[in-house]
Amino acid sequence: MTFFPVVIHHNPDCGTSRNVLGIIQAAGYEPTVIEYLKEGWTRSQLLALFAAAGTTPRQALRIAKSPAEEMGLTATDITDDQLLTAMVAHPVLVNRPIVCTPKGVRLCRPSERVLDLLDGLPQGPLAKEDGELIIDSKGNRIG
Repeated sequence: MTFFPVVIHHNPDCGTSRNVLGIIQAAGYEPTVIEYLKEGWTRSQLLALFAAAGTTPRQALRIAKSPAEEMGLTATDITDDQLLTAMVAHPVLVNRPIVCTPKGVRLCRPSERVLDLLDGLPQGPLAKEDGELIIDSKGNRIG
């Protein structure tokens, strides 16, 4: 396979993030893995990722299993600037995984959204951790 750069902003404790990383690797890629909980975010990095993905800080805010609600970040009067400041201070507030390839940038939830960003699909059959099949035995996408 020719060089096709793939970057995943990854949380190894997240099942969806693990599924996405597994799909990328099953397709034959050796992605650059950025464990954002360890490395953190910069404001400019988040702005660039969100712009490239066509999303806003509010849309990228992780509410489930994060301190977003208790921090008051789900209130309608919270600005994008306030959300970005909180996301830089608390990286867990950013929903994941975010994947970057020459085909674009996307928040890959559900995990099969990553298939649109790859230049080739994994050999099938391929299932997520929960057993849900996403590539059949003939290498075709399901769903």
